[in-house]
Amino acid sequence: MGVCTGMEAQTYICATCGVQFAPGANEPGHCPICEDERQYVGWSGQRWTTLGDLRKAHRNQMRDDLGLLGIGTEPSFAIGQRAILVPTPEGNLLWDCITLLDDATVEAVQKLGGLSAIAISHPHYYSAMVEWGRAFDAPVYLHAADRQWVMRPDPCLEFWGGETRALWAGMTLIRAGGHFDGGTVLHWPAGAEGRGALLTGDIVQVAQDRRWVSFMYSFPNYIPLPAHEIDRIVAALEPFEFDRIYGAWWDRNVTSDAKNAVRRSAARYKRALGD
Repeated sequence: MGVCTGMEAQTYICATCGVQFAPGANEPGHCPICEDERQYVGWSGQRWTTLGDLRKAHRNQMRDDLGLLGIGTEPSFAIGQRAILVPTPEGNLLWDCITLLDDATVEAVQKLGGLSAIAISHPHYYSAMVEWGRAFDAPVYLHAADRQWVMRPDPCLEFWGGETRALWAGMTLIRAGGHFDGGTVLHWPAGAEGRGALLTGDIVQVAQDRRWVSFMYSFPNYIPLPAHEIDRIVAALEPFEFDRIYGAWWDRNVTSDAKNAVRRSAARYKRALGD
């Protein structure tokens, strides 16, 4: 089964953030996502690749990550996040996305029941979302507040507005904001053996001390968020019960007492700001 056919050679990917651009005869002049102050242009300058070239030197690894199937690329590419497949009796959801998609990955995911939808936390992880959406005939849910950061428009993209979006099996997309205006987390009530889980990307960033989380406007450029944004994030999550948080990278998870971890981490963050 071939995927991503057609104009692949002209569908360029930013090598720093991993986001795929709309097909064109030439490399894009620049990457708006990397030129934004939350990201950066690599020290060697703007570089581009294609999905075809990426497949030659990389492959996807699929393995258990605290009871869910993680999908990540080896060697690490761009920001290096891993996607997560959330299984439910009503269909599978892919949370966040990665750039590399190949036949082996499509076949493996199809054997698990395919994807009913894809949901992405924020623009840094938009990656090759159109390729994934097309390959699995799945809608890609993005918050409308971040529409300006879509570099490859496509009918598979579905924009939602407001503060929450109900999915199936009790799952809910929550607009937390912070890192991006439309920064989104997923509440999965069946997670953590029924105690509830959040999948957060780095909208709620799991710290190296995994009893804690943090919140930033820019992680690579060390720009904090103001106290009122921290309060907004905590308030958005407060109505939902969760004992676990799945972060953006392999094994970057809060394994238990996650709701209290968010509360105490927010209080610590605001103390550090002098609020």
